[in-house]
Amino acid sequence: MASALSRHPMVAGVVGTVVAVLMASLSIATLYQGRQGVLDHAHETSANLVAIISSDLARNVEIYNLSLNAMVEGAQNPAMTALSPALRGQILFDRAISAAYITGAYVLDAHGRVTAASKDVPLLAASFADREYFYAQQRSPSTGLFFSHPFASRLRGTPTIGMSRRVNAPDGSFAGIALLAMNVAYFNSLLDKLNVGAEGSIFIVYQDGTMIARKPFHEDLVGRNVAISPTFSRMVNATSGSYAAISPVDHVRRLYTFSHVPGTPFIAVVAPAEGDVLRQWRERSRVVGALTLLSGMSFVAVSWLLALSLRERARAQEELVRLAGTDALTGLPNRRAFDERMDDEWRRGRRAGTPLSVLFIDVDYFKAYNDTYGHALGDDALATVAHSIATTVRRPGDVPARYGGEEFVVLLPDTPLEGARHIAEAIRQGVQACTIPHRASALGTVTISIGCATASPPGLGGAYGLLAAADQQLYKAKAAGRDCVRPLAHAAAPVVSG
Repeated sequence: MASALSRHPMVAGVVGTVVAVLMASLSIATLYQGRQGVLDHAHETSANLVAIISSDLARNVEIYNLSLNAMVEGAQNPAMTALSPALRGQILFDRAISAAYITGAYVLDAHGRVTAASKDVPLLAASFADREYFYAQQRSPSTGLFFSHPFASRLRGTPTIGMSRRVNAPDGSFAGIALLAMNVAYFNSLLDKLNVGAEGSIFIVYQDGTMIARKPFHEDLVGRNVAISPTFSRMVNATSGSYAAISPVDHVRRLYTFSHVPGTPFIAVVAPAEGDVLRQWRERSRVVGALTLLSGMSFVAVSWLLALSLRERARAQEELVRLAGTDALTGLPNRRAFDERMDDEWRRGRRAGTPLSVLFIDVDYFKAYNDTYGHALGDDALATVAHSIATTVRRPGDVPARYGGEEFVVLLPDTPLEGARHIAEAIRQGVQACTIPHRASALGTVTISIGCATASPPGLGGAYGLLAAADQQLYKAKAAGRDCVRPLAHAAAPVVSG
């Protein structure tokens, strides 16, 4: 991994960024799962509260229904008419009517007039045939237990719900009703015991959409029909369930959980506000999100700092390698770099079957130049010669190098003898054109001699055989009077002398 990062340092930054993104994604996914868990827990809690409300309502309604059945049986018994009103009241009305929110118990005849009432309720001469609880029983013998919509009691003026059952004559005809009057405050007291948050809502509603009680209390909502509300429409066709919606009353998004109360026309609904439910989760999420963002950004920053550091280190290493293979005076590759390239090009030429040429260059009378002008000017002269060689050898694959002292070499891959001789001649003329004064030379200026050799690998016994052949040609050029080129073509081993 360290080797791979040293070759591709930017990978460290990319990998660090990817890891940070994955960590952030994992944190976000975890937070989302936590959010869903909070919502699920809220639904479970709401379902438990709904169950408590439904259980309380169903239990009390069952008790009240038993009382109504007893009142109906007593009213339908012919022997009851012979009893005194006090005794008849004791038989008709049991202890159920003493419940805190039962405001009265009555038996009404076929014309809606009260014929019997619980002991603490006065008999009224008025007819109640116009009440919903009366005519619903009058119109249908199969109505059973009936719950009226809230109405204002004529006796007490309080919002009341009437629970009634039909009383039949011996021939099955309508003979009146048994009635229990329930104060709507019972429903409010039931809801007041429960808490669903600052913006939560609990309410009990009829299946036709008529509101009975709500917490928080809104006086204008009691008795109001909310059947057209989009939050109510989902409750009609299902026995129970839960969903999230925005309340049309106060425009708060709530989590609605509902259930139809068995044996009644009521629906109990618990709706905590989503904001209340998620408040603590959001506070934790802000902290976790901020820490995740900070740690992620820090990780990315460290990763890219590491990547940049590795890149600078790689550049420094490349520079060191380049400097290790570069001659400090001339800026050309040194002998070590030349040897490495020559081995590579020899193997490449052997695979491809292409010729390889080498130029061996020596500055004429350079010792005399140093003796005459000094080593400082000698170094300048060598730098000028190197520059001339480098500007003449322009192909990307060609390698000019300083071989040592006043000697230079040029490696020419995929170059036949004629091309190598042409380049060598151009180099010689380029140095000559520099007109570097040299009074110790018979020619008057600095000149070079070049030996040139070409072979197709594995000719000449190897790369160094080719270099030795070029060196031999250099000596021939010097023997011929210097300032000239001596080429040699050879395709077979061993090295051929002079």
